[in-house]
Order: sequence, then C-alpha cells, then structure tokens
Amino acid sequence: MLEPLCYCSHIEVSGDVYTTEGFKIEGNLQPFRLHDTYAADITFSPESPDTEIEVPQLKHFQPACLLPEKIQASLGQTLWLYGEVDANQNCAQLAEECAIALLAGTSLNLTKILNLTTISQEKLLGSLLFEYQAIEPNEPDNLAKQCQILISLNNSGANTAQLATEAYDWLLNLLCCHHKIQYVYQQSRVRYPQARKLYSNLEQQMGDIPKLTTNTQKKLKTLNNLLVQIPQTSLDYARCLRDLKAHLTAIETNSTNYRLYQEKINQIGESPQSWQNFLKNCHKRQTQIKTDINYLTPGQELFGQMVETIRGIVEIEQAESDRSLERTIQILGAGLGTGGIVASAISSHIETPITFKPTWKWNTLHPAFNTLFWSIIIAFGAAGATWLLTKKKEQ
Repeated sequence: MLEPLCYCSHIEVSGDVYTTEGFKIEGNLQPFRLHDTYAADITFSPESPDTEIEVPQLKHFQPACLLPEKIQASLGQTLWLYGEVDANQNCAQLAEECAIALLAGTSLNLTKILNLTTISQEKLLGSLLFEYQAIEPNEPDNLAKQCQILISLNNSGANTAQLATEAYDWLLNLLCCHHKIQYVYQQSRVRYPQARKLYSNLEQQMGDIPKLTTNTQKKLKTLNNLLVQIPQTSLDYARCLRDLKAHLTAIETNSTNYRLYQEKINQIGESPQSWQNFLKNCHKRQTQIKTDINYLTPGQELFGQMVETIRGIVEIEQAESDRSLERTIQILGAGLGTGGIVASAISSHIETPITFKPTWKWNTLHPAFNTLFWSIIIAFGAAGATWLLTKKKEQ
C-alpha cells in the first residue's frame, strides 16, 4: 500500500552560494520519512535557469561533498544531474564527461548501467537518461560507499522540469524503494552463508559423535559441552532464518511499491527500460531468497533432534556409568566385608605377642601374619564371587 511522504518542513534549509565565475548557486535541503526510512533531498541549481554551465564548472557545486564519503547514507544514495542541451549535442559523451567530473578527485570507479534489451537511448519524462554506478574499488559490496548517478539531458525542449515537479513524490519514493531493495538483498547474501556455516558445523558434530572416545567420563564431558553449545547455535540459526524471511518480505513490499510508483510516472510520461529490468531482477532475487529459506528450514528441526539425541545418549551413558560404579562398590564391599569378618574371627583367638624378628620360616610366622594372609585370600575370593553374580544379573 502506497503512503505519501512525510515531510519535515520545520527542518527545511535554503541558502545561496556565490561562485568566482559570475553565477550564484541556490541550495535547498528537504528531509522526509517513508515508513521506517529517513532520507533527504539536497538540490542545487543556478539562480537563473538560463545560466550556461560547462562541465569544468560543475566543481563549483562541490560534488565531492555530496558523495558517500561525506553523506554516509546507510542505504545508499542517488546523485541526479539535469541539464538542457542543444539538439545536436552528443549527449552520451556529455553525460559521461559530467559523471567523470562529479567523481573528480575521488577513488570511486564509474560503471555505466547498460540496457541489454534495446539499442535505443533511455528516456525519462521526455529527456534522455544515463545511469551510472560509482563503486569503491576496495569495498565493492559496501552500498554505503556506492553512489547511483543519474544524468538527465533534455535535448528536445520537452517539458521535463514541470513533469518532474508533478512526479516529485513518486520519483523520491521510487528511488527509496530502489535503495532499500539493493540494501536488503545484500543483507540476505550475508545472512545465508552464516546460516550455512552453522548448519555445516552441526553436520560435522553429528559425524563426530560415533567417533567419541570409549572413556565414559570423557565422552559424557564432550556430550554435555555439546548440550551447552547447540542451543545457542540453534538460536543463531533461527535468527538467520528469521532475517531471511524478513528480507524476503521487505523486497516483496518494496518491489510492489516500486512498480506502482513507476506506473504513476508512466501515466504522465515515459520511464526508462532499465527501471523495468530492475523490477524483473527483483523477482529473481525473491526467488533466490525463497530457495535459500526452503533449503535452510529443515535444518532448524535438525538442531532440536540433535539435542534430543545427545540427551538420550547422555542418559544411557550416565546410567551405565552409575551401574558400573554400583557394581564396583558391591564387589569391593563384599570382599572387604568378608575379609574383615574372617580376620576378626581368627584374630580373636591369637594370644601370642607380636615380634618383628625375622626367622624366614613359614612355620615360625606370627599368627597375625597368617590371619592377614587368609583374610586377603578370602576377600579376593568373595569379590570374585560377587563379580560373577552381578555379571550374571546384567546378562
């Protein structure tokens, strides 16, 4: 649903700049808001509409101050130049010269947006339209450091200026939709690899479980660590999936609005084919994000299944560990208890005082040593019998 622009009229700023070449530049700043997006229109024009401006004189408009390095627009920006020229003017060459002049002294690279479906020149509201993209070579994917450049050249005396005033809101809205679509799609290209990485890590962890050590305590420690890590990973994965769905909704909404604004512009004049091509490309982007979402959605259930599987393994391993400990205690208890009883029974009849003079003869050993010896033998025998009994019970 289309909404009108919300203008911040109380912040509107106007002013004049005097140049050293005899003409004065008028400036106007108008901020506005569309839904959740804040933007601004900064317009500069010579005081007299009949003033002739040569390409080298564009520097008086301080274009460097209007480029991404200074503006720092998070969603991107458009630099639009309009001029009226003679009918015999080579507009394509002039447009390129103007675009180069606007980027003079910067590191931005200029790329022309070509219309591959037609060899005819693009037009908007009766004037020729040339579209370029200025890209930071070191950060080609950073939209905040890119600038869309539109150059409209009126070589036919068309009533473009008046039509542009009539279509002002539609043009601003259309450009806002354009930049939001570009930005949101780029964000989706960031989130998808992040989700894929999380999914790959999960698959690797699943493959490592059968290879865990047979040492029960180390195995339990590793599994418990996974139980701590996986829920957080699952949450991060869910956020990636949620963001992709939000990006899809944003592109669908802005694509619809883009088409509606273009239709309104077409009601009073023509619009370039490249804008229609951009809209077609939006549908391809929507399809791509839908494919990404369909691919990632099953993985969300896998995280939950992984947690439940690990919990089941931990419970089994813990139960076996507890049974093993209980069995060990039973064996030791039986052996020590039996040995102690035997030792107590035998030692109660011993009255010979203990001497530590070694004789190295078995028949001369003190009865206490005989008691100790037989209590140990009986303890081991009782422990062995207990081990056999508990083993049969387990089987």
